[in-house]
Amino acid sequence: MGNGRTRVLVIGGGFGGLFCARKLGGADVDVTLLDRAAGHVFQPLLYQCATGTLSVGQISRSLREELAGHRNVTTLLGDAVDLDPAARRVTARRPDATSYTLDYDVLVLAAGMRQSYFGHEEFARWAPGMKTLDDALTIRRRLFGAFEIAETLPPGPERDSWLTFVVTGGGPTGVELAGQIREMATRALAHEFHSINPTDARVLLFDGGDRLLTSFAPGLSGKATRTLEQLGVEVHLGVHVTDVRRDGVTVSPKAGGPDEEHTARTVLWTAGVEAVPFARRVAEVLGATSDRSGRIAVDADLTVPGHPEVFVIGDLAGRDHLPGVAENAMQGGLHAAACIRADLAGAPRTPYRYRDLGSAAYISRGHALLQAGPVKLAGFPGWLGWGLIHIAFLTGVQNRVSTVATWLGTIARARRTDRAFLLGTSTSPEQPYTWSTGEPDVASTS
Repeated sequence: MGNGRTRVLVIGGGFGGLFCARKLGGADVDVTLLDRAAGHVFQPLLYQCATGTLSVGQISRSLREELAGHRNVTTLLGDAVDLDPAARRVTARRPDATSYTLDYDVLVLAAGMRQSYFGHEEFARWAPGMKTLDDALTIRRRLFGAFEIAETLPPGPERDSWLTFVVTGGGPTGVELAGQIREMATRALAHEFHSINPTDARVLLFDGGDRLLTSFAPGLSGKATRTLEQLGVEVHLGVHVTDVRRDGVTVSPKAGGPDEEHTARTVLWTAGVEAVPFARRVAEVLGATSDRSGRIAVDADLTVPGHPEVFVIGDLAGRDHLPGVAENAMQGGLHAAACIRADLAGAPRTPYRYRDLGSAAYISRGHALLQAGPVKLAGFPGWLGWGLIHIAFLTGVQNRVSTVATWLGTIARARRTDRAFLLGTSTSPEQPYTWSTGEPDVASTS
């Protein structure tokens, strides 16, 4: 900005980027926070938006509004696409495909991860992931739309396929989605249809491991599996989904044996993550080491070896088996900001030390898991702990109050108040439903 102050460029407005920018508020630096959506999304609750419990506004907030009180922080809309480390310059792309550049003295890479299809990108067309608000709204459209379509069909295999839901991946997101779909079908939708019985909806959860929720203690994992099965979720372990089509999936047992075919018109993918393209570009131009998923190897202070001006935080930091959870991103953002402040003061940087604050996973109303050190809770106590943790980390007082009120209403009644979904238009390049082929309709009605 021409004032001689250190220019800090933060890429990504998730937990890491937001906490870093906040911590640098008021410091003798100029901060630019670049984000492809210009909003902070509370990713741990995306599935509740997708299944109609919470609205978009309850789990997201404008970064410009969130950081308005910090006059030295500028928020810009754009998607980082290239890096020139010699010039210390990042190229960003606007939504209209034009580009612009941003110069920096210190770069904080907090871009996070995206859904991985393990080399089968064609699966994404039929099996959306759960990483963004767009993903959540796409899934909402497919979930509620499936019941509406089934209502128009006579009894038989085609109707059954629309009432069958496949979830791939037995981590927290997969478990939460599977539980919520069954709860939605058996509570919120159970008495609203005339032709179909939503409680007949099948939810199939596939995972390649020998148990669900491997980041939790085996005892808690077992309780989660039993709770899901009591809800009616069909849990299949030791299998991989090896093909996803318009009308179903192919599942292959890890131990060998014949493949299984499952007919389903709604498939949701939560099985893996990988670095966003810009993170891979950063590793390439900096000559940094990265793993198969694209996590970048970093020094003890979370900077790229040989580049003390480049921090990598959150899911992208490849060191000491750091977990891809919100707490790690928050702590990494605070650490990067502390190092920048230390540089300004002429003090040495300190190594990053991750403090495990525990893990939590929601299964259904009154059932959740909470693991924090020696504390291991399941069922109703875990559910209360889960709720308190998530409320504490939501951005904005209004969002916290609104979310609590919504949850209390959901407890008292089966209703889900944010079920609206958009059909899209025939001129949109996005095909909103899984029956779409991308080809012009032969005939249409108005």
